[in-house]
Amino acid sequence: MTAPDFEDLLRDLTPQVLGTLVRRHGRFEGCEDAVQEAVLAASVQWPEEGVPDNPRGWLVTVAARRLVDQIRRDHARRERETATTAAEVVPEEVPDTDDTLLLLFLCCHPSLTAASQTALTLRAVGGLTTAEIARAFLVPEATMAARISRAKQRIRAAGSSFALPEGAEREERLRVVLHVLYLIFNEGYTASSGSELHRADLAQEAIRLARMVHAQLPEDGEVTGLLSLMLLTHARRAARTTAAGDLVPLAEQDRSTWERDLLDEGTALAKAALAGPELGPYQLQAAIAATHADAATAEETDWAQVHALYLILERIAPNPMVTLNRAVALAERDGPKAGLALLATLDGDQRMAGHHRLLSVRAHLLERSGDRAGAYDHYRRAAKATASLAEQRFLEARARRLRAQ
Repeated sequence: MTAPDFEDLLRDLTPQVLGTLVRRHGRFEGCEDAVQEAVLAASVQWPEEGVPDNPRGWLVTVAARRLVDQIRRDHARRERETATTAAEVVPEEVPDTDDTLLLLFLCCHPSLTAASQTALTLRAVGGLTTAEIARAFLVPEATMAARISRAKQRIRAAGSSFALPEGAEREERLRVVLHVLYLIFNEGYTASSGSELHRADLAQEAIRLARMVHAQLPEDGEVTGLLSLMLLTHARRAARTTAAGDLVPLAEQDRSTWERDLLDEGTALAKAALAGPELGPYQLQAAIAATHADAATAEETDWAQVHALYLILERIAPNPMVTLNRAVALAERDGPKAGLALLATLDGDQRMAGHHRLLSVRAHLLERSGDRAGAYDHYRRAAKATASLAEQRFLEARARRLRAQ
């Protein structure tokens, strides 16, 4: 088994092992630390000694022993201390259940901020180390470690039980889980800062976690829609940058490099998601992505359909970014002046004040309408407003091109 295969196996097993321990012992914080230690032990031993016949049972046993050691250090009760003590590491009888969804619900506890939910999800369910998560979000490891520690403490203080919520609470918690996976994917697809436009490993981790949720909730339209959206978007990653790492806008991408297997799978999921009785934001975004995937060239894009889908999305989930994207579609359908008129409705929204996306879209539409001076000014302002170096280079290049004309 190769090193990547070991890594994939351990990441698949991590949430299952953690779920087993939390269900058996409670103490989410202690169980999570114990599982990470067991995974580290496996990453050292298995490449040399071979993967045990029951790798999940091996990890459960080792993690349980680490937890017992921790309980001893904390002076826990004698009966809890000795309950799972063993002289040797022998695989335990492990329940054939997958608690990944419950674990995601716990990591996305409403008492946590979105940043903490994201970090804890990547740590506990994704199996990433604190250092890996810190690198992904470009923060010091100590900062990320403190964030994760505080998140676990807040969950413990909230007294959350390891069980699926009921009724409306369950639906709301699932929406939070999907939002966290969406945030992880977006950070991987378009990094908010740094020299690289995207971080494929982070996007792929979000897809892997979304597949886990979809496997347990295959009939949920929004779960299906989110997975579809990720696949359709991720399929375009190779075309989004040049060999030098410069950004290539959608209209200029070489569509022959889009990954056909992901497009086909994503399109099929988008159709399945739309077949349900209700429509949610991820289903609609997936339908928009599928419409782009259907077009062999940018000129063949059905912009009327894209605009109609954004209009529905804007009604059921109002958001300035949705309006911004609808303005782009409207401009393609009715011309740049129509798009600029819609963008003007966002000028009073404090959430968009100085946002580089609003500035860059306005620059593009001003350029199309013939206002080169206005476009130049907005491209320059947009470049200064983004922390992404790849986006800065793209926007500054657009500004230089206008100045040279």
